[in-house]
Amino acid sequence: MTLGPSYLSDSELLAILFRTGSRKQTAVDLSKTIIKQFGGLHEISQTDFRSFASLKGVGPAKAVTLAAAFEIARRIASLPKSPKLKITSPDIIYQKFGPRFLHLKKEVFTVLLLNSANILIREYKVSEGTLNASLVHPREVFQPAIIDSAAAIILLHNHPSGEISPSAEDRNITFRLLEAGKLLDIPVLDHVILGENKYFSFKEEGLIANQ
Repeated sequence: MTLGPSYLSDSELLAILFRTGSRKQTAVDLSKTIIKQFGGLHEISQTDFRSFASLKGVGPAKAVTLAAAFEIARRIASLPKSPKLKITSPDIIYQKFGPRFLHLKKEVFTVLLLNSANILIREYKVSEGTLNASLVHPREVFQPAIIDSAAAIILLHNHPSGEISPSAEDRNITFRLLEAGKLLDIPVLDHVILGENKYFSFKEEGLIANQ
C-alpha cells in the first residue's frame, strides 16, 4: 500500500494472491517454493488449474486464484492497443483525466506532450502540492518536451476543492510558461484546471490565443 506493487518481488506478488500459507510455510515461502519448482512466473502462467491444485500447500482455492490471475493477464495481453488519443478540445482532456484526478487531495501539475497532429505522446507529473512558481519551473516543464521532440504541450492540474477558477498564481505560472514556450518554439496550447464535474480552460476563456 505504501510503495506500490512494482516494489514487490515475484514471490511477494504471488503471496498476495495466496493470502495465507500452509501449516509449515508462510504465503511468501510457499510462493518461493512454487517459483523455484517451475522456474519463474512465465512457466507458472502456462500451468493449468489441475496442476496448481496438485501442488503441496496450494489446494483448490489457491489454484483457482492463480489460474484466474494468469488468465486475466493473458486476456489483457491479447487486447488490441488503445487508439492514440488526439486532443482537439479541453473536453477530451476532461473526459480522459477528470476521473483520475477527482480523488486527489493535493494539487498535481501535469504536462501533456503532443506531436504535430495533436496526438498525445505521453504525460508526466511536474509537481505535487500547492502550485507556485518555484515548483513549476520552465526547465522542469519543457525539458521532457525537448527530449521527446514534442510539437506542443498542454498544462493540466486539479483543484482538490472542486472549484475551477484559476488563482493569481495559476495565471502567473500559465503566462510565464506561455512566454517560455514561445522562446523554445514549443507552444502551450492550453492550461486546463480540473474540478468536481467541471473544468476551466484558459484557451476557451480567451486567456490563451490560438497558437
